[in-house]
Amino acid sequence: MSMSPVEVRKQVMDYLESTECTILEASPLHVTVKLSPRADRMLTERPYYWGFVERTGVDPETLSFTFVFDPEKYDALAAQAAAAPPPRAAGRAAAAATAPGGGALPPGVSADPQDSILARYFGIVPALPRIGPGMIRREDVTYGSKRLRQIWAAARDEGKCLQLFEDPGLRQRTTLFSAAYEPWLAVCYKVEMSCDLKREELHFIGVSLTSGLIVPDFEARLAKRELTPRLPENIHIQPSELSISAGADRLEGYLTSKLALIDYTWAEEARERLELELGIVDMYYAELLKEPDEEKRLATEEQYNRRRQETSWQYEPQIAVSAVTYGLFHLRST
Repeated sequence: MSMSPVEVRKQVMDYLESTECTILEASPLHVTVKLSPRADRMLTERPYYWGFVERTGVDPETLSFTFVFDPEKYDALAAQAAAAPPPRAAGRAAAAATAPGGGALPPGVSADPQDSILARYFGIVPALPRIGPGMIRREDVTYGSKRLRQIWAAARDEGKCLQLFEDPGLRQRTTLFSAAYEPWLAVCYKVEMSCDLKREELHFIGVSLTSGLIVPDFEARLAKRELTPRLPENIHIQPSELSISAGADRLEGYLTSKLALIDYTWAEEARERLELELGIVDMYYAELLKEPDEEKRLATEEQYNRRRQETSWQYEPQIAVSAVTYGLFHLRST
């Protein structure tokens, strides 16, 4: 499996927009962004700095990055731009707003190193290499890169529990009548079927908390709608007939009945392989366990039992179900 730069860019941009980062510059090949405090906490690994901010209550200074999604094309365009003749006039203001190392400063960030958060609270500090706020660090974000894995992990941690509303559109905001929204509880289950082989399935199931209707492929229902985390104007939520725990019980019951109907030939075949492997282990140790020396025989018995346990763990068919993502979705009633 791989991802194109376009797909990587879409996922990164979705994360930056959902965490309310400030986009300073964007193109199909890159994005320059000043992180929001929420994204800075998740991506920059600065626990001591954020501990300082929490203890003192000062305004945080977040970092800025240039994320490059297609490094080859980006470098080629940068080389062409560097080879072009420089413009005749360059204003002092533009020069003053240039960070050490040539990067542009984000809005609201001073180029003066004495104007840092430490200088404001502890007086004049000696000039040091500028590696914090004010420096825009470049990072290549491609499939398999550490930063992309970090963004996925942050999105997975923060996106486990959701509450989203369908965007009603501009027309609904200006009409006189409030639109009715139906609350849905939806859970994305991961089903792992394992023996000496492994197979994983995702089941995204939703249940209406007003009617009790269960929709097996809930992602298809969400794909047609624009969702927002904020409560839209001029709508009202229908009262729920089911509690969240009752809805969760219905979803689990539906998934259990669905799993009961799948083909379990793979499990029977796994047990046959397990019996065969255990027979081979028994045959191998049959003569060794007849060792007259008691110390050697006990050591062999311990090795024999451990080998049987390992074989059973490897070949015994198992099914594990876990909730990957879950949330409340308020959708317009049809």
